[in-house]
Formats: sequence, structure tokens, C-alpha cells
Amino acid sequence: MTREIGYAVSGLGVGRSHVASAVKAKGCKFVAICDRNEELLHKLGDEFGIAPENRYTSYEELLRRPDIEAVSVCTPSGMHRDHTVMALRAGKHVLTEKPLEIRLDRIDEMLRVAEEEKKFLGCVFQNRLAPANRKMKETIDCGRLGKLITGNFHLKWYRDEAYYGKNGGWRATWAMNGGGVVMNQTIHTVDLMQWLMGPVKSVFAKTGTYTHPIEVEDTAVAVITFENGAIGTLIGTTCAYPGLEVSIQIHGAKGSMYGKNNKLELFKMADDEGFAEEASVLEQFGAGGSAPAAADPSALPKVGHAGQVQDMIEAVIENRPPMIQGIEGRASVEIVQAIYESARTGKEVFLPFVPPAEG
Repeated sequence: MTREIGYAVSGLGVGRSHVASAVKAKGCKFVAICDRNEELLHKLGDEFGIAPENRYTSYEELLRRPDIEAVSVCTPSGMHRDHTVMALRAGKHVLTEKPLEIRLDRIDEMLRVAEEEKKFLGCVFQNRLAPANRKMKETIDCGRLGKLITGNFHLKWYRDEAYYGKNGGWRATWAMNGGGVVMNQTIHTVDLMQWLMGPVKSVFAKTGTYTHPIEVEDTAVAVITFENGAIGTLIGTTCAYPGLEVSIQIHGAKGSMYGKNNKLELFKMADDEGFAEEASVLEQFGAGGSAPAAADPSALPKVGHAGQVQDMIEAVIENRPPMIQGIEGRASVEIVQAIYESARTGKEVFLPFVPPAEG
């Protein structure tokens, strides 16, 4: 690295992962953390050795620091637009947690301001960095599966009532979370779905609230049609006691791949005589695999939140866009909003989707 950049994290819930990543990142001069919850602020500050003068309850005050070049925005989803725009206008590059925002018009404003200010805007979708998911992407893109036929993307998690009541209960609301299990938990799987299978043409969905006293959905099922002609299913629930897996099943005319919790479980190619390739792939990318560290120990920091924070720092230093840009975060939110519209109207919804004006 030719220089170090000042880095800050605002919102110390999921932001804790950003803090843990930034303090170890190459090229990073970790500067400051911000949260309105003083107890949490000082707990994390003590844990990571952040000086008291670098701990802020005021986001505006943090942004006035000229030694901060990049900020991770990890506040509640419905605040992402405001906090991202404030940082961009203050001359900072921004890495925003998923979802980029809960409404497309807000996302479009974020993208516009980033362009006006000539600053980078990245979006967190760390599951793309998992070696097994990258192997699936590579296999599809090089044509090994042939024509894509179906893709099934299922998230079956469990959250108790206490989860939805934490931090003022914002995850249980349309206003701050923009929805329930689809917008919050399943959006990572939505991103992988469109990244692997290609752009979505239409959705037909049903949602419901089955076991939680909340205003948003805790379960959703959607039939997906992709622009390439393939069809698929998307399932998301926080009612699957005691908390099960995220699974991906992709079938093409020349092969099939199954993934579970960011590991490969099946890799069957029609041209793999004797299944030697499958054995090798599962050894590297399966549940007991060690890729990428077995071949390249330096690759370890390149996965998960650590990978995205490191990439954002390198993007600023190298003056190039981050690996997952804000516009890519828009695609997943558009699909989620189309799912909600289909569930509301009982009709198939086609993309591009233009949400109805709010009353």
C-alpha cells in the first residue's frame, strides 16, 4: 500500500463486523466509530482499543473530521439514504450495508449524489466473496452447465420474538426495515440469485406473518422467471425452528450444483467422466474444504465483511470502483419490492418495476 486512509464506522450492530475488519485491514488508519447508544459505543471502543476521543454519538461531528476518507454506514436500513448522502456530501467514500436502502427512489438519490460528488458508493453483499459461490458463478459463466433450467434459492432461519424487539424494534417495521424476512435476511440470497442466474424478468409471490407479532412478513415464497428463460423459486422464512440452512440448487442442461451455507454439496457435470472433477471441487469448496487458504493463505482476509472492507480501502487508494457497487445493490431491492407488490396484488409483476407512489 502506498498510503493509509482514514476509516470510520457508523452503527455498531452489524457494524461490529466492519470495525473488526477495519482495524486489521491493510492500508487503513482506523479513525472513529459512531453510535447513539453510548454503552455499546464504549463497549466496542474498549474491545478494539479505539481512543475515547475517536468515539462519537454525533454522526455530524464525525463527518466533520478531515482525516476520514471512507465510512461504513451500518445504521437501520431506512436511514441508509440520509446517512449515506450526508457522508458523500461531506466528501467521504461510502460502503453501505445491505439493503442499500428500502426504497428505489432513495437509492436513486444515493447514486446520483455519489456521481455528483465523484465519490465511490459500495454495497455489502459479502456472500459473493465465499469461494464456493464464486466457483458456482465461474462454472455458470464459462458455460459448463449449458442452458440454465431452474434455480432454487431457500433461506430457512429462525428468529424469536426478542429479536424483533431489539434496538427499538426497527426490524419489525415497514418504515425502518422496508419489509420483513425478504428485505432483511433473504436479500443476500436474492442478490446471489440474480448474480448467478442472471436478471429477473418477473416474480409471482405470496407472503405471510405466521409466528411473530410484527407488521411485516416472516415468510415468503416466490416463483421467479429469469430473462434467460430459466425459472426458479425463492423461499425466505424466520420461522424454521431451530434455524436451518441457506440452500442453492442450480440445474442446467449439462450439469447441476448444490450449495449449502456457502459450501458446495454437489457438483455434477455431464462431461465429468468418473466424477474426478466433482471430487476435487468438493474437496476444495465443500464443507470440509479449505479453499482459498490452502493454496493462498493471504486470501483469508478477502472473504466476508473483511473482504469488502479491505476492497473498499484499496478502491479509495487505487482510485477505482469497489467490487460491488451501489447500482448492484439497487437490483436486489427492485426484486424485493416486486415480490411485495406481487404478494399485495396477487398478480405476476414484471421488471423493471416502478413502485406505486406513496399516498
